[in-house]
Amino acid sequence: MSRQIASRAAQAALLLILVSLATFSLVRLAPGDPGVFLYGTSASAEDITLFRARWGLDAPIHIQYLRWVTNAAGGDMGRSYQDGRPVLAVVAERIPASLLLAGTALLFATALGVGLGIFAAGHRFSGWDRAITLLATLCYSAPAFWLGIALILVFSVRLGWLPSGGIRTLVGTSDAGDLLRHLALPAAVLALRDVGRFARITRSSMLEVLAQDYLRTAAAKGLRSRTIALRHTFPNALLPVITLLGMSIPGLLSGAVIIETVFGWPGMGRLAIESAIQRNYPVIMGEVLIVATLALIGSLLADIAYAVADPRLARSERE
Repeated sequence: MSRQIASRAAQAALLLILVSLATFSLVRLAPGDPGVFLYGTSASAEDITLFRARWGLDAPIHIQYLRWVTNAAGGDMGRSYQDGRPVLAVVAERIPASLLLAGTALLFATALGVGLGIFAAGHRFSGWDRAITLLATLCYSAPAFWLGIALILVFSVRLGWLPSGGIRTLVGTSDAGDLLRHLALPAAVLALRDVGRFARITRSSMLEVLAQDYLRTAAAKGLRSRTIALRHTFPNALLPVITLLGMSIPGLLSGAVIIETVFGWPGMGRLAIESAIQRNYPVIMGEVLIVATLALIGSLLADIAYAVADPRLARSERE
């Protein structure tokens, strides 16, 4: 397992460099000057020149990238063009809200998707199985922004059950019930796509495991059905789910950009949109690097969990 972790860590470091290079190039080549966005169209050419010189934007793009990489490696991701605050401080304010949204969505998607997949596999080829398969397909293919707006119209505008946006009704309050009411709609929309994926993968995996000979052998030895399910069926059927879990983390973090914008959720996704509109290069780069790091850490943890859950990997490494 140690060699696998070391290999994945090396791959993660290389991937971070490639992501940073691609993002740096794209944001610099995008039309629009950050000085114009900051000072407005009334700014003089001298003001724009001074702004670019202050932030090092007058240097060639490869020099700008090398400076940024060197500083980022030392923990300095620059300062925001808008207020001059360190990028890490700006992004750190938004991380808890994004992690709360993504974590809640992941728990909801895993619990509901795996539960539906197991139920569908236990009632295969029945009306329940077909209904769950259809529901999983609809969840997977529904556009998140459309679904978010539709739920706002139903549950917020028409029924008035849940708030349409934000994270709290009153700024500075610590009411857990109010937080959950604001969290319900964005977390549900963010989770629905993965509910369909988890349900389909779990159903297919369960049916594949149920057809194996060792389950029939276990039943022939007189083991109870509950023992067979807990010791043999579920552990093997859920191995693909662990892999899917790791693959879902980057999707949740990137999908939060749309969801946080639709629901006005004050997380990193909304900050990314705001920074892109303002051409706030340091914040964009810092956020991309942090989100990519979180996604890679999540995938690495999923790989470790898979290796622990599947003893065949440990045996192959020892051999």
